Amino acid sequence: MKKLALLATALAMVSAPALAADMRVKAAKAPPPVAFDPWDIAFGAGITNNYVFRGITQSNNKPSVSAYFEPRFNLNKDFQLYVGLGAASISFPNRAAAEVDVYGGARATFGAFAFDVGAWGYLYPGGTCHYGAAADAAGRPLSNECLVNVLLNGNVIKKDLSFFEVYGKVNYTFNDSFSMGGNVYYTPSFLNSGAEGTYASIVGKAIAPGTWFGSSGIGMYVSGEFGRQWLGTSDSFYGVAAFPNGINYADYNTWNIGIGFTYKVFTLDLRYSDTDLSKGNCNAFTSDFAARGNISAGSGTSITPINPTGVGSNWCGAAGIVRLSADLTAMTNLK
Repeated sequence: MKKLALLATALAMVSAPALAADMRVKAAKAPPPVAFDPWDIAFGAGITNNYVFRGITQSNNKPSVSAYFEPRFNLNKDFQLYVGLGAASISFPNRAAAEVDVYGGARATFGAFAFDVGAWGYLYPGGTCHYGAAADAAGRPLSNECLVNVLLNGNVIKKDLSFFEVYGKVNYTFNDSFSMGGNVYYTPSFLNSGAEGTYASIVGKAIAPGTWFGSSGIGMYVSGEFGRQWLGTSDSFYGVAAFPNGINYADYNTWNIGIGFTYKVFTLDLRYSDTDLSKGNCNAFTSDFAARGNISAGSGTSITPINPTGVGSNWCGAAGIVRLSADLTAMTNLK
């Protein structure tokens, strides 16, 4: 009996620490879950040799710089609200030197589909009216500013070209390498001309496999867009003798294709852009201050029903675009 008692005591002494250790493991608390922070901020900047918007230069085929700031609120991982403020340097016929963008909307994902709806305001401060007459083609009086300022090529331009668009976008991601989408934008007065504008396009993007560049961190993509811009009739400010109450701007197609290289937050994009707008219809639409020529009617003329002066613009022609940009978000890049 004494031997049994001693054996029981020894076993108890050996097993007690093990049981105590087991109790400490079981009692340890799991780390608290990471709190969901719905707020994020995206921002970036870029420089390009030519700021082209829907096939038309906004910078007189000269370099442009841009920047943006976009606070975001994520209701959950699939639904985001956002607002944004951006700016870019431009060269407009009314001598406005900057475009200021104010926008906002909502983004949602449903499986492979991504949707984006919102409104975008384009503001062009610092403009001056150029007309060179006291009244427009319909006899409506103009300001003294419009009277005393004139473009040498005979084009006319309003002081304020600011306007807004509403838009909807959808994108479908087939896999890690390929996606396609569509966009629609609408404005009741494109560039404050009085003419309605609807722009629709299809886009596609193919991303190169990450193994192509090994562990260098470099990525590559090829992307393109084909779009059509429908335009209505301007107000009388842009009227001509044959159409004193306004001109019906020519609709046009535009397309671009390019290749891009990414490294961390940087993107280098090389792109070709073009449109099917004639030089004459381009001039009527843009009021290009750099447009030249006054070709008589015949082959190759820039005279069109809405551009009777024959002045032709190169703002809508083929363009090679090189853009270097940096884009980052606070939650991803600044933690």
